[in-house]
Parts: sequence; structure tokens; C-alpha cells
Amino acid sequence: MARNVKHPDPPPDGRTSRWNDHRQQRRTELVAHAVAAIDRLGPAASVADIVAEAGVSKPVLYRYFSDKSELHAAVGAWAAQHVLDHVVPPLLTDAAIRDKVAAAVDGYFDAIATHPQVFLLVVQHRTAGDALTDGKEQIAATFARVIGDGLRRLGVDSAGAEPWAHGLVGLGLSVGEWWLVRRTMSQAAAARYLTDFVWHAFAGISDEYGVPLSVLDELPATVTPIRKEQP
Repeated sequence: MARNVKHPDPPPDGRTSRWNDHRQQRRTELVAHAVAAIDRLGPAASVADIVAEAGVSKPVLYRYFSDKSELHAAVGAWAAQHVLDHVVPPLLTDAAIRDKVAAAVDGYFDAIATHPQVFLLVVQHRTAGDALTDGKEQIAATFARVIGDGLRRLGVDSAGAEPWAHGLVGLGLSVGEWWLVRRTMSQAAAARYLTDFVWHAFAGISDEYGVPLSVLDELPATVTPIRKEQP
């Protein structure tokens, strides 16, 4: 009776790995050029504008992006990471909780003020789909982890972390777009009002649980307090 002999899997093809690395590097470079073109020309920057900025032809661009919508989606992902790089680090410091919230909101406004045209592109241009869909999910997932960790440290129900995180993303997008378009107050004033809104929202939630949000200032990050009963 013939025996089935299992042959070892072939070794990975180094050429494929090198091509994938090269492709990702080129996509990253082209997104950077797209960001530069949008910064300079605004959300209406065309593919022709972007390839001129990059110094390549359209066929080269379309070798790495199937169409303009995919390129805009990549710009949206870049914008989301840009926001997270400014918002998350302040939340992970040893400062008082309200100071963390204020610093994170300041970081958000700094992020969108640095690249206002890119932010407006991903918020306003949705004719071929929302360019920020993946980015919004990335930001919301990060916020949900931070909020959930805080609620668990307080010893209260953390199930609301995800919907509250998505609410924060929507609030931030709306206020950010309003401020960039209208500019009826300073960046510092807009950040202060948004900080107050976010702080009082979560302070009210924690008060409902009978545990003031300021308790987080007294807890080591590695300690999980005993769950308290709701009054």
C-alpha cells in the first residue's frame, strides 16, 4: 500500500518578501507626497497634483493604489495615526486625570491645526466612501481601551467604553471641522471648551457609579480597586 509522504513546506520566497517591503515603502512615500499636495492645494488636490508633487507618473501611482479612493483611504489612515500620536501619549502620563484630558484635547487640536486641509479632506469628501472609516475605527478602538482601563481601575462597569469611545470620535470630528472652517475663537479657547465637555461627561458618569473620577489620581496604575456597589 502506497504511503502518503508529507513533504516539508517550501521556504518563503525572498523575492516576494522584498517586493512586499518595497511596495509598502513606496505606498508610505506616496501618501506623504499626497499629504504635502493636499496641505498646499487643499482637499480638491487632484491625482495630477499629487503625482506632480511626488515626481512620478499616474501609471506609477496606480501601481500602488487602485484608484483615488484607495489613496484617500490611505491618507485617512495616516491622519488617524497622526491624531493618535498627539492624543494618546498625554493620556499615559502620571499627571492628574483632568490635566491628562486637557493635554489630550490640546494634542488633538495641534494635530488638526498642523494639517488642516488633510483633516477637512477626510471629514468632508465622502462621495466615493468615507476616507476616514478605518481611521475612525482605529481611534475609537484606542479610546475604548483607555476608557475601559480607567473604568476598571475605578472598579465600575466598563461595558460602556466602546459606545462612549465612538461618541468621542464623532464629537471630536464635528468640533474639529467646525473650528477649522469657522475660526470664530482661538485654538486654546476651542480646546478648553471641548475639554470641559469631555471632562464633565465622564465625571458625571463616574459620579453615577458613586466613584468620583478624581479617584484615578490616587490609584497606582497597577492596582485594580474593589468594585463598589452603586448607591
